[in-house]
Amino acid sequence: VSPVSLDQKNAYDPPILRNDLAFSMISDFHVLVFLLSSALVLLTPGPTNTLLAAAGLGRGWRDARPLILFELMGYLIAISGWGILLASIGKYYPWVSVAVRVVCSGYLLYVAVKMWMSTEKPPIARSQTIGPGTVLVTTVLNPKGLLFASTIFPPQAFEHLQGYAIAMALFACVVLPIGMVWVMLGALIGSGRGITMDPLRLQRALAVVIVVFSATLVWSTVQ
Repeated sequence: VSPVSLDQKNAYDPPILRNDLAFSMISDFHVLVFLLSSALVLLTPGPTNTLLAAAGLGRGWRDARPLILFELMGYLIAISGWGILLASIGKYYPWVSVAVRVVCSGYLLYVAVKMWMSTEKPPIARSQTIGPGTVLVTTVLNPKGLLFASTIFPPQAFEHLQGYAIAMALFACVVLPIGMVWVMLGALIGSGRGITMDPLRLQRALAVVIVVFSATLVWSTVQ
């Protein structure tokens, strides 16, 4: 009997033993691009970030820290829901995915223009009544959830459990520190300490980066 080659042996191994899906996920999944894109979107001012900064302003960063976990929960719910919905619809109507990506690109462009034209600092209202439920619901309804699900998360994340686990774990590694940045920003303003960085210049710099990201998204969609 001729010996079985290693390649032939691997061909008969169960997929769960070879973990082909996980390796495929890592090789096809541009992790650095995913992390940078997620960070860029999370750094832009929005309803959830405003709540986190306001909580840090009114309650201090120690008491406001637990709210970041509810932000993460809200994004997980929103991204999972949108991702599963788009994946199901995309099987029958492939053009829906393209249309959603174009709409999200337009949304990003709108946000960038609004940030550039704004002559006011990012709104941070003093409030001590911001609780976990407020942050959770606001994040679930945040348009960024659709943006993440349709353009930033890889398709494998909503087709296989392993892909979902990998993408969500990486996403959590970005959400938690950036959420802390917004809480500490509010706490720093509340403490009365001066901030050497000009918020308006930072806001316009982010706007330029978002425009580039939006253009890249459109280009990748039409290719």
